[in-house]
Amino acid sequence: LIAPLMEQTQLNKHYLKNRSVTKEMAIRALTPEEPEKVEDLVTAETDVDPENYIKHPLQNRWALWFYKNDKSKSWQANLRLITKVDTVEDFWALYNHIQVASRLMPGCDYSLFKDGIEPMWEDERNKRGGRWLITLTKTQRHSDLDRYWLETLLCLIGEAFDDHSDDVCGAVVNVRPKADKIAVWTADCDNRESVVGIG
Repeated sequence: LIAPLMEQTQLNKHYLKNRSVTKEMAIRALTPEEPEKVEDLVTAETDVDPENYIKHPLQNRWALWFYKNDKSKSWQANLRLITKVDTVEDFWALYNHIQVASRLMPGCDYSLFKDGIEPMWEDERNKRGGRWLITLTKTQRHSDLDRYWLETLLCLIGEAFDDHSDDVCGAVVNVRPKADKIAVWTADCDNRESVVGIG
């Protein structure tokens, strides 16, 4: 585990310094456990796009939404698209630079949905769906909410619902004065096998 991380760190440092990566460096980053084979694979130095070698793609692109309850605006006007991520590294960069759910003001939500699906029941992909819901008491906000929300996010981006991952639309965390909620939204409430498999 340490050797691949060291190779990755060296690759990142080289990229930041020179903004280019040789083919040899890219192959070494991909196969650090077999450095003796790298020389056989490399015939010439070629510039390659480091984005293709440094980041790990997710199966789906995910969109993070933020809702802040402002009574002077409509519900849809209060919902904002923050960003979209499609790699593991971009997900962690995002997660580590936003407030954790337990620190949101009451009345605020985070939603992480597959790209192209908006976190509202009116969206075509959500109309026939349902949700699995976890309700947490106010006292659980500082002990459990952030952990449960992160585990939910990792299940989403990691496609942890096995054969039923295609039927998952996204998840929402609602921070409210009396109780908080985490919900996983499903695409088709009539597909009982999938609904039970997700839950």
